[in-house]
Amino acid sequence: MDIQLVLAATLGAYLAGSIPFGLIVARLTGGADPRSVGSGRTGGTNALRALGRRRAAVVATGDVLKGTLPVLAVRTLSDAAGDGAGAWWEVVAALFAVIGSTRSVWVGFKGGRGIATGFGTALAIAPAALAGAAPFFFVLIWRTRLVSLGSITAAAAFSPILIIASALSPTGLDPAIATYAVIGPALVWLAHADNIARLRDGTERTFDTGMLQRD
Repeated sequence: MDIQLVLAATLGAYLAGSIPFGLIVARLTGGADPRSVGSGRTGGTNALRALGRRRAAVVATGDVLKGTLPVLAVRTLSDAAGDGAGAWWEVVAALFAVIGSTRSVWVGFKGGRGIATGFGTALAIAPAALAGAAPFFFVLIWRTRLVSLGSITAAAAFSPILIIASALSPTGLDPAIATYAVIGPALVWLAHADNIARLRDGTERTFDTGMLQRD
């Protein structure tokens, strides 16, 4: 077992996922701290509330990349080491990146909801399943203006889509992929626990489309 691979998939992925781009962009541009508004999170939606659409787009891009790049880095290391468990290491990196994004060591083990970072990991691991789940996200937000509802529904849809796609592949269901399909969305749901409670109570915040007009 290559120690570089182990460290990259666990500590490296977690630290990469922990980077609080919302806070970094706010400080570099003199914007409001995202933690001071809305949900108090550092992710893209709250960055949109605090910083406007352009800076929020930078935050969202960073949050996606901190999911994609650790997986690709681990894939490269695994290929170089000839490690036969490469798929497992990619999944470990993906999960640790999402954990880092929701429980960042840099901001008191708080962070975002893990959606953008989870999206980034799926871009690297399961882009077709991601494409299948994405309409749930966009259509529900469009129809209800509830970002949290679109997020948790898309995460829930991603799981069976990926499992079925893997099972129907020529090589059959990959245990690593099945693990990712179950645990990845579960982490996103855990990060949305307070949103789920508000959705149940009918008190969840709706998305203000006027925020898209703010630079």
